[in-house]
Amino acid sequence: MQTAIRDAKSVWQECLKIIREYVPDQSFKTWFEPIVPARLSGNTLTIQVPSEFFYEWLEENYVHVLRRAIDHAIGRQGMLEYAVIVDKGDDKKPPMGYTVPNQRPAPQNAPAPQKKANAEPEQLRNPFELPDLDGLELTSYLNPIYTFENYVEGDFNRLARSAGHAVATKPGVTSFNPLLIYGGVGLGKTHLAQAIGNQIKASDAGKFVLFVSTEKFMNQFVMAVRNNSIQNFTNFYLQIDVLILDDVQFLAGKERTQETFFHIFNHLHQTGKQIIMTSDRPPKDLQGLQDRLLSRFKWGLSADLQMPDLESRIAIIMKKLHGDGVDIDYEVIEYLAHSIDTNVRELEGVVVSLIAQATLLRREIDMNLARQVLRNIVQDSEREVTIETIMETICQHYKTTLQDMKGKSRKKELVFPRQVAMYFAKEYTDLSLKSIGYHFGGRDHSTVIHAIQTISELKEHNKDVKAQLLELQKNFGKRN
Repeated sequence: MQTAIRDAKSVWQECLKIIREYVPDQSFKTWFEPIVPARLSGNTLTIQVPSEFFYEWLEENYVHVLRRAIDHAIGRQGMLEYAVIVDKGDDKKPPMGYTVPNQRPAPQNAPAPQKKANAEPEQLRNPFELPDLDGLELTSYLNPIYTFENYVEGDFNRLARSAGHAVATKPGVTSFNPLLIYGGVGLGKTHLAQAIGNQIKASDAGKFVLFVSTEKFMNQFVMAVRNNSIQNFTNFYLQIDVLILDDVQFLAGKERTQETFFHIFNHLHQTGKQIIMTSDRPPKDLQGLQDRLLSRFKWGLSADLQMPDLESRIAIIMKKLHGDGVDIDYEVIEYLAHSIDTNVRELEGVVVSLIAQATLLRREIDMNLARQVLRNIVQDSEREVTIETIMETICQHYKTTLQDMKGKSRKKELVFPRQVAMYFAKEYTDLSLKSIGYHFGGRDHSTVIHAIQTISELKEHNKDVKAQLLELQKNFGKRN
């Protein structure tokens, strides 16, 4: 058996000497380096290829070169067959595959393949002739500002960040292939995906890393269909070392695009290339995708990003301020972290607006400016009410002050408006109980719970209180 393997390797090495003369270096690396000589039986050489698509591509594009190589290494009587791997196996089960003979012997009158020395030098480029891509070579479309250094880690993203760092260190080698990062809007999916790509490029400039949105991928595919250049489209993507596909959920319902991506995915995965995807939902909730594609999404790791907790929001604000060279009081930072309880993008947007306002107005960043900026952002959007507007409305209605609302007094005429304000804060904002308590003089979350329960019970059993709440509710519009 060892002799057969050695002979197969020797014959294949002779074949590669001929193939190198006719195939450009990049194509040789993509299509011939992954091939493993399996056995030599008589005059038949069996080569192992990573996938059925790989085999079909060789048959479609390189059959004449292979025929010439076999003629050189074995003779005209030589034959070639493929061992096609359909399952790479694991520690518990061996690889699975099937064998198929070379289907297309070169006809006698076939034109001789041209040696690459007589051809124009090959350049790896995007072949889709889109205006923003045309003529650019090996462009990754990564934004250099997205790095691990400025990506704040917390409980809300620790799994995804750790997996991303592992992938960036050993792309295509870990079990996190593919890596699917999912979560809601503005939680940092694209930042993390691009940070992985940037670190890989920094560690190995020779790797071709490509970041592409699913929308652009689909547009490129449509262009390739229109120009009859699907082979060029596919060949380009098969030469990528790390593919980062953003917003993969948009593949839903695009059957032909899914079909092509399925083959690209298979080839990249089976040749040890890294695939990273982002989505706004986990694989089990992706609708309109082929089952076989979804099953492959589950081969690696699906890591979610959640809403950042208070400590993480504070860290994000401080990181953003530090990056912009701005220093403000911790009291303002804590206020912002308590007030923006949605996502990272909105939190950073508020910080940018605050710095811009301070610069334009030539003012120090203090609590008054922070409140003003938050109020303006909310008024400029279609979003509802903030806790500040709720407190102001309640104060006006019950003829009290914000100072009294946040104070320690336990007088009945102050406690009731305070409880009403807490009740509406819970109803109309996304703030946590802890953040609501913070805005009312740093009260404990148990105090907020008691206030909500008290007002809820009065609403059910006291007609006057119910009428007051309904009247106040008109100031706040529809609930979130």
